[in-house]
Amino acid sequence: MKTVKTISKNIPHSISFGERRVRQNKRSFFRDALKFAGSVTFILALSVSFFFSTEVYGQTEDRFTIIETKLKELAAKDVPGLNDKVDLSVNGIQVQEFIRGIATTSNLNVSIDPALNAKIYNNFANVNVIDVFMFLAKKNDIDLSFIGTIISFAPFNAPKPLLPAYVSRQIKITYDKNTEFITLDLNNDSLPLVAKELTRITQKNVVYSPELSNKVLNGYILNMPFSKAMEQLSFSNDVKISSAEENVYLIEKKDKEVQAKTSQSKSSTAPVAGLTIKPEPNYHISVDAINIPIADIVANVSKEMGYDYFLFSDLKGNATLKLSNVTFDEFLGYILNASDYTYKKVIDMYMIGDRNLEGLRATKLVVLKYRTLEKIVDFIPADLKKGVDIKAFPDLNGLILSGSQPRINEIEAFIREVDKVVPVVQIEVILVDTRNTKTLATGIEAGLGTKPKTTGGTLYTGLDMTLGASTINEIISGINGLGVLNLGNVTPNFYITLKALETQGYINIKSSTQLSTLNGNEAKLGTTTTAYYLEVTNTLTGSLNPTSQVSQSYKSVNADFTLSINPMVSGDEQITLDVAVKQSNFTERISPSAPPGTISRDFKSTLRVKNNEMIVLGGLDETTINNSGSGVPFLSRIPVIKWFFSSRTRSKSKNKLTVFIKPTVLY
Repeated sequence: MKTVKTISKNIPHSISFGERRVRQNKRSFFRDALKFAGSVTFILALSVSFFFSTEVYGQTEDRFTIIETKLKELAAKDVPGLNDKVDLSVNGIQVQEFIRGIATTSNLNVSIDPALNAKIYNNFANVNVIDVFMFLAKKNDIDLSFIGTIISFAPFNAPKPLLPAYVSRQIKITYDKNTEFITLDLNNDSLPLVAKELTRITQKNVVYSPELSNKVLNGYILNMPFSKAMEQLSFSNDVKISSAEENVYLIEKKDKEVQAKTSQSKSSTAPVAGLTIKPEPNYHISVDAINIPIADIVANVSKEMGYDYFLFSDLKGNATLKLSNVTFDEFLGYILNASDYTYKKVIDMYMIGDRNLEGLRATKLVVLKYRTLEKIVDFIPADLKKGVDIKAFPDLNGLILSGSQPRINEIEAFIREVDKVVPVVQIEVILVDTRNTKTLATGIEAGLGTKPKTTGGTLYTGLDMTLGASTINEIISGINGLGVLNLGNVTPNFYITLKALETQGYINIKSSTQLSTLNGNEAKLGTTTTAYYLEVTNTLTGSLNPTSQVSQSYKSVNADFTLSINPMVSGDEQITLDVAVKQSNFTERISPSAPPGTISRDFKSTLRVKNNEMIVLGGLDETTINNSGSGVPFLSRIPVIKWFFSSRTRSKSKNKLTVFIKPTVLY
């Protein structure tokens, strides 16, 4: 029996690492199980955890069992030195030297990986070499492999777990080219497929580092600008997405050193008095400065965050600011916004200088999606338009913005805020015009005409008769035959008109129309009635022998009805209506050839209604009473007798206009 001895401090013999871990796990399991026996949920969770722990432990034990079986096979056949007993005590010796010493004294062929540099502190007494090797393998996680009689010692590298095969599916991405807003719904989607789909849909080149070809992405982003969405996507998936140039985005592995630097929680103070810089997680930073030169603030913040920048011109002026947890781009935007300077990012380099420098100016077409160009430039605040050239491009319903990139971004953000869907209001208008007339005409009229008149007229339903001279003479002859009176005959041109007539009329006119207008714009409805009258003009020409020239022409008079409605839709689809109604009607003519008179009425109101709710506008009533008559003076005013000595006409008319309005909001 060969023995290797090393003089060192004696360390008491202890049980093997594997046995001790098994016993500790058993004691811990039973102790925790008894302690939380009353919680069924905890027991289930603990059982699942113990199942996986046992499975991993079992796989490790299988590896050690295979190594031990192979060592015993070699000891029984070709390498009897593995059965040698050793007595040794070591203190701080490297495991390589320890294995090499045992191999030398026991005539073993070994190969030792230089990566094994752990130090061991052990005391072994009357232990065979196989047990020592097994202890070292379990204690220091060493793997033993065999080629013939050569035993190779190397650090154990656990095999990587097999990832489930990726199942290709449709990438859920929607993109609006006009607003450049994007929506992402990613759930373990392959980075190469996502990059390809982003490039296809947005027409922006999205490329990725080859080392990320097996990366999967997760995240849900709703209706966000593309650049902002890429920033959020990088944050949620622990990658770095940067814009190399316009419409080119690079996806890279996040720099661990920079990540560790920005993740530290302790604050660091820049060497400038009054300036405090505190790195925050995820490439954010907090800055507190009181009347510090802008150049010093930019230099210290860029140095702290590890960003490169280039100055086209010296940064003049001081700034006082307090920013918490902002990105470097947001920091530059805040500190340079009120100055004459701006910045532009090219790959990972920030170009800083005067806003009017050609290299820092940017040009962008902002296309409106819902609104038109009319007056949109006037809506942009004057402060935002400073230093930015704005041109309307009607062909694409857009604006061409030229100026510093931060200002362009602010104007674009404002335009997106006001470029919303404008509701279309459909207004149904029903007009009901009711007219009720009543006329009563009575009286006796007698006279001499230019020629004899023929008896004629109506007796029923209404008396309207004209009696000629022959008929009147026949009636007089009949009366003379009674012998009471003896009346003479009337002249041939004499006539008498008897009238006792009452007329009534009822007219109901109903018209319906539909108007549509954008929210806040007036809708107008109008009707016109035209009447004509004859105008006669008599012109005298010449002085000694004047001649008369008579000309006739027909002139027109209009009676109008106009209805104007201006709807305003609120957020809860309540509709405020500004209603204006104007109506004019004809009155009676003073003579057949005279123009008709007109009467006008206006109505204005502001009211609020719900969507699809109908309102009624009434009260546009007109009542006309006309009493006229003619008769013999004094006798025409005596009761009863007046009916024989006068002719009277009484008319009464009522007109009523009712307007029904029903607005409906459409999108």
